[in-house]
Amino acid sequence: MEQGIQMGKTYAEWLVRWRYLILVATLALVAGIGSGARFITFDTDYRVFFSEDNPQLQAFEELQNTYTKTDNVMFVLAPKDGEVFSPETLNAIARLTEESWQIPYSLRVDSITNYQHTEARDDDLLVDDLVPEDVLDALDEAAIQRIRNIALNEPLLVDHLISARGHVTGVNVTIQLPDDTSGKEVPSVAAFSRDLAEKARAENPHLDIYLTGMVMMNNSFPEVSIHDQQTLVPLMFGIIILTLILLLRSFVATVGTFMIIIFSIAAAMGIAGWLGIALTPPSASAPTIIMTLAVADCVHILVTFLHAMRRGLDKRAAMVESIRINLQPVFLTTLTTVIGFLSMNFSDAPPFRDLGNIVAMGVAAAFIFSVSFLPALMLVLPVRVKPVSTGSARRVDRFAELVIARRNPLFWGMGILVVALVSFLPRNELNDEFIKYFDETVDFRTATEFTTSNLTGLYTVDYSLGNGETGGVNDPEFLHDVERFAQWFRTQKNVLHVTTLTDIMKRLNKNMHADDPDWYRLPEERELAAQYLLLYEMSLPYGLDLTNRIDISKSSTKLTVFLQSLSSNELLAMEGRAQQWLAENAPHLQSAGASPAVMFAYIGQRNIISMLIGTSIALVLISLILVFALRSVKIGLISLIPNMAPAAMGFGLWGLLYGQVGLGLSIVAGLTLGIVVDDTVHFLSKYLRARREQGMNSQDAVRYAFHTVGVALLVTTIVLVAGFLVLAQSSFKLNSDMGLLTSITIALALLADFLFLPPLLMKLDR
Repeated sequence: MEQGIQMGKTYAEWLVRWRYLILVATLALVAGIGSGARFITFDTDYRVFFSEDNPQLQAFEELQNTYTKTDNVMFVLAPKDGEVFSPETLNAIARLTEESWQIPYSLRVDSITNYQHTEARDDDLLVDDLVPEDVLDALDEAAIQRIRNIALNEPLLVDHLISARGHVTGVNVTIQLPDDTSGKEVPSVAAFSRDLAEKARAENPHLDIYLTGMVMMNNSFPEVSIHDQQTLVPLMFGIIILTLILLLRSFVATVGTFMIIIFSIAAAMGIAGWLGIALTPPSASAPTIIMTLAVADCVHILVTFLHAMRRGLDKRAAMVESIRINLQPVFLTTLTTVIGFLSMNFSDAPPFRDLGNIVAMGVAAAFIFSVSFLPALMLVLPVRVKPVSTGSARRVDRFAELVIARRNPLFWGMGILVVALVSFLPRNELNDEFIKYFDETVDFRTATEFTTSNLTGLYTVDYSLGNGETGGVNDPEFLHDVERFAQWFRTQKNVLHVTTLTDIMKRLNKNMHADDPDWYRLPEERELAAQYLLLYEMSLPYGLDLTNRIDISKSSTKLTVFLQSLSSNELLAMEGRAQQWLAENAPHLQSAGASPAVMFAYIGQRNIISMLIGTSIALVLISLILVFALRSVKIGLISLIPNMAPAAMGFGLWGLLYGQVGLGLSIVAGLTLGIVVDDTVHFLSKYLRARREQGMNSQDAVRYAFHTVGVALLVTTIVLVAGFLVLAQSSFKLNSDMGLLTSITIALALLADFLFLPPLLMKLDR
């Protein structure tokens, strides 16, 4: 440590000499690196949360390539009188259905008006819109009653495009986005759909119209992020500036810190742009986190600098002293923080990898600027302080005396508190609902919850069921197995609707037997089933064929289950029961469920396992670094307790208060590890300096550590907690939960470093 301090002094003297050159070089460097920010794009696809080797994503992509893609926009129409089957509403549905074909990248439009109803007439099969265009203007009571009876008794429509009570209906638009997107396609589809909905509202004031679907969810990601950047970042800037002015009591020091924040964010986002990293809602929170962390380095240097000036040192001598004392601990805390964020590369969700890498770059940049540009700026600008001890320092000194006097009760009391909070950790349940990634202020969530409560669900699970035989979907035995699987799902809790080819085949069989209800069953002969299907397909209009249900070779069919908004545990439990049913009743149909809902259900589990590995590796690396840097195995081992306890306590408290851990919280342990270590490193470095340089006993060394670094730790913790509490106000739940638990963990870290670490040192380092 003595060698590190001497190196700090040598560097400080060099910095004083070349301060003007450092200022100019830093400005040029930031301008050059920051220019890369112009290349930053925003990825609007929910698939970005899944790595290419994710098995659930691969299964979903395979299903998408076999059948029609399932990205969609759904217009949900709710007549204010509660009756869909009226001439006015049916006309509005028909117009919206027709106009929806104009939505960019639309592939298919389904509604009750263009539903392809079949009926027999003599020996012919008639296939036509349920509400033909030529009768829209002449709908009498009898015609409307006929339409109502057909719609509310059609399994393919009820709880999918029409509610069982007939009070809400939907127009579903299937969207096929290009494989190579520019990022503009989803916003253009969303904007066109919103304009169409607004036009329909204006023309039909008797209708409430909601917009949901996977495309609208995709579009909500960038909108939420942009909203956060416009509201949370300015709020964070204001909090930081106010906090620094109140605690540092130096306008020049506040300006210097503000510039370091700007430079660090510009450098990190610029490098991200040069590297081609696309922003997503998690990684878009990087500026807020960098802003928060950049303050810590500045505060430690400035507090020591201002304290030295208040003791009577001139500006140059005070800065040399500050750099001499702080260079090594600031470097260590930067290194541990960077390692903590780089551990997020173990995440199974690429957006969190990007977040970790961008923040790691920002933290590294903050260190470079804090130990170069900031001291140089302070030496150039006029800095005036009163040569008196501050009230904050006196209060910290009194607090230190209290800790020393009460060290035994504090040691046992904090130990009991740690154990008590950690004991609640098992109460956390790994669970998630991707609809609730957005809070209630986001239109998409409001529309989706209304749709789920009144019409159908956005949560779906698709099964590709086949027998591997060309034309095998016509095999009566195969169709019976598919029908039994569909009927089993219809008996399950939380299932709203099941779409299956067998419903079409049963209806066709009835039609071809003079619409006799007794023949509403599956055909018993393969040739007959094939003829029915061929006749039906030849009668379907363009865009409403069966490619969304049957593959090209007719060897497999897609069965789709629509669900209530389920937690990941409930969804995975249902998928497990489905696999068990297939294994016991139709093993030849074995098919894993695939859909965005399934993908999101698995990602939380996969991510928390991968992050536990990453966090463990980071903890080992950080521990080895501390042992080496502090040159003490004993002190290094002691440091593990205040380094590991805050995250465990934080998750324990979360288990006590909430009990649900999702995708956003799965990274918190890795994210906070490096930050938590900061306080411990700064306290221990001052403690060891007192022990080794000044020969103090453990009690006096604790007094010295509190006196020299207590205020700085308090200031940085306040800023860090405030920063992550601001992030907790995000409309995006992954960010808000992450921000809240991180702020709790950081606050607990200060508690551990102020109330547990000193008694621990006085007990074990006598």
